[in-house]
Amino acid sequence: MQERENIYSDLDLQVALIGGVAFTSEGSFQELSVGTPYGDVLAHILEIGGRNVALIPRHADGNRHVPPHMLNYRANIHAIHELGVKRIIATNSVGTMKNHPVGSFFLPNDFIDLTKSRPSTFFNERTVHVDVSEPYCPHTRQLIGASLTCRNIGFSEGVYVCTEGPRFETKAEIRMMRQFGDVVGMTGLPELVLAKELNMCYASICTVTNDACGLGTGKMTVSEVLDTLADINDKLRGVLSDVVRSIPEQYPCNCSLATSDAEL
Repeated sequence: MQERENIYSDLDLQVALIGGVAFTSEGSFQELSVGTPYGDVLAHILEIGGRNVALIPRHADGNRHVPPHMLNYRANIHAIHELGVKRIIATNSVGTMKNHPVGSFFLPNDFIDLTKSRPSTFFNERTVHVDVSEPYCPHTRQLIGASLTCRNIGFSEGVYVCTEGPRFETKAEIRMMRQFGDVVGMTGLPELVLAKELNMCYASICTVTNDACGLGTGKMTVSEVLDTLADINDKLRGVLSDVVRSIPEQYPCNCSLATSDAEL
């Protein structure tokens, strides 16, 4: 680990962005292949808000779009850790189960993991019970909320439910999930937990792209998701620029202690 940290230290990376569907680098950037025990990861190194940032295009694999249940979450998070980054801001697309306006933003403050077959931990040889009592970094969430408020952009907060995908959920599943969750997506887990296992700050800004199954007026389509993302992309980039610029050198949070006193 020390050798890799020396390799990447000159980049002075303090923040990583994990981009979802339709979120990619704009302008000039440096491509960097980061080796991990779980495979190589292509990172884009670019400048945002006067700081160097690592962008991981979550679904990108050459010209192929990787579906959510096949993403190499462990490689992506491990690569960010290898780069020496301590703070992650993820972008996610979600369907609303509680009538949030389509095209609005949602900041998760808790999650329910309904995924089934994804490798979900770095600790297969040791027993480590990572603390997720406060899963999303409260300080980063506060910075995101402050930017949205300053820009007069409405947002909501609540519980993110993650399903396996790649199919959309059924009406019956949504009726069940809306009893304990607010939005539903396919990419938030195990990404968040893996970041916690490496003691990194992690926060998510979600775009509400559609009503969940059975709550809208018709058939669910990918086109409505992509159209909403295109409409809101400039707002999202502005908020991310604000947050990256305002992140302090030292964080007043306990994210770095997630695995403290956690191993049997």
